[in-house]
Amino acid sequence: MTSPSRRSTVFGLTFVVAFCSIVYELVYSELLTVIFGGTVVRYSITIGLFLFSLGIGAFAYRYVDDDPANFFRLEVYLALAGPLGLVFIVAVNSVPVPGSQTVELVAETVALWLSHLPIVVVGILSGLEIPFLTDLADAEGDADLGAVAVVGSLGRGSRRLARGLLGLLFRISEAGETPEEADEAGQEGSFSAILGMDYLGSLVGTVTYALVLYPSLGLIAAVFVLGLLNAAAAFAVYLLYRDRPAADPSVGSGVTFGSGVRALLVVCVVASTAYAGALAVDDRVESELRTLYLEEGIEDEYPDRNMAVSITDHETTRYQDVVLYDREWTGSGATSPFPDGPETCLRLDAAIQLCESWVESYHHGLVDVPAAFEPLADRNLSGDRVLLLGGGDWIAANYLRDHGATVDMVDPDREFQRYTKDHPFFQRYHDDAYRYENLTVHRQDGYAYLRETERQYDLVLLDLPGARSDDLLHLYSTEFYRQVRQHLTTDGLAVTWAYSRYGFPQHRSAYLTTVEAAGFDSYFPYHAYGDSNGDGRAEQGELFYALSPGPAPDLDLDSGGAYLDRHRDRYAGREWRPVPSFRGVAPNSVFHPNYDIIVDYGP
Repeated sequence: MTSPSRRSTVFGLTFVVAFCSIVYELVYSELLTVIFGGTVVRYSITIGLFLFSLGIGAFAYRYVDDDPANFFRLEVYLALAGPLGLVFIVAVNSVPVPGSQTVELVAETVALWLSHLPIVVVGILSGLEIPFLTDLADAEGDADLGAVAVVGSLGRGSRRLARGLLGLLFRISEAGETPEEADEAGQEGSFSAILGMDYLGSLVGTVTYALVLYPSLGLIAAVFVLGLLNAAAAFAVYLLYRDRPAADPSVGSGVTFGSGVRALLVVCVVASTAYAGALAVDDRVESELRTLYLEEGIEDEYPDRNMAVSITDHETTRYQDVVLYDREWTGSGATSPFPDGPETCLRLDAAIQLCESWVESYHHGLVDVPAAFEPLADRNLSGDRVLLLGGGDWIAANYLRDHGATVDMVDPDREFQRYTKDHPFFQRYHDDAYRYENLTVHRQDGYAYLRETERQYDLVLLDLPGARSDDLLHLYSTEFYRQVRQHLTTDGLAVTWAYSRYGFPQHRSAYLTTVEAAGFDSYFPYHAYGDSNGDGRAEQGELFYALSPGPAPDLDLDSGGAYLDRHRDRYAGREWRPVPSFRGVAPNSVFHPNYDIIVDYGP
């Protein structure tokens, strides 16, 4: 291979390895978000650790021979460390730790710290790549850069252009073109071109991950694709330099492609075969890893329950991770609402959304109770315009159809909506509500929709996943609730499910402070009721808040339908209350977030 073509290949390798390195870190960030929550925190820490580790790797390069055989080793190490890093994170968070709450807290802290180790390993190895690639490019001499001219130096003409443009902003010395200066400019050109290709690869990697890899393949398949790309880079280096003697002065006095390199070549072939095989049966591999982590972690936020969990379906959409699973009470004296078998539950991004034992009572509370407030009760929602934010499972739309309401459903996740349309579990509850003639679906973010529309609503229902991470922080902000209030009619109401004050006092105080700052003066707390444990008696279930920006309407129990007839006594004593104020608690704002509003189920 001629020097120019070899040098062009080096620049191509720079693009590939930069693509892989940044996407590894994005995969780790997303996995850590799923496990620990807090998107901004996880991504910020990952970026900081990655950049710091890049610096360590670049500093360590001075102690490594600039031999192509070493760069081959480096790419093999990355091909192994990248995918195995994901497996490592899953494994350390899947080890059951019996004992006291203190022991569990220590174990979780250790797992949190260890979970960031793959970020550092991949970062250090990636930090070695840029110096290696720069030296490999310089070793090819002053040949034309060929295919990488778009990001590198194009000779004297490009240097004059660069001097002219930069001279508008900076002081530029008018250097001559002596041989020494030309040689120095050539080396600087290699470095800047390598760095430019590295940045370009990182850009393409981030965009490809967000738009293609994550939504199409998911985390597990994506990381095996990256492993194959790193392995391909290692093979390319081996084929590119295997015919060059180590004593060649243009290469430096490095290690030859001897027995150690050949052994790593075998490892690389085996790893590549394993990754390709994993991609061929990615559903099975994903199932095994889900079993390893997800089934261990599900229901852990409820330590008083003894349950056996089995994941039955797992989908990744552009917006969220969807998990359907069966759970069954275990242990002595355990009671289950499904004595003949397990019940099915749904989680979105690890946050529980509904279970068979309370899916109906939840929607009675979300839809049927608000329909009994005056003046909505006079019409029983018939003809009223309702805004449903969320509700991609179509179940709330089915209940609203029973009332004859005109519904605007706003949910951005088209994939999840398609999934729940035809899935047997959801079909049992939504009864093809997506065909309802008075239902209009707007596939966009609820905050954006409210900013764009001028429509007024008699009732706004917030059927949202919950404040488990900062992905949805804007939907729990003062700005969002101010938009909700402004889109209510004079007698309109907003209704949402809420977290318990006993389990999540910090969230409650931050949430109600946010609601008050948005202009809601009073709220009506109530629960849904249903037989959630199968003993034939109704128990208190989900908590809801009805929010009013004006005069508090009455609850008309005589027009509430069958559900309120059954539980009349439980609702008869409920009253509107002023939204409380909390000293020292700031509202949550898009521009000044209060992270206390995010719910953490940890101990």
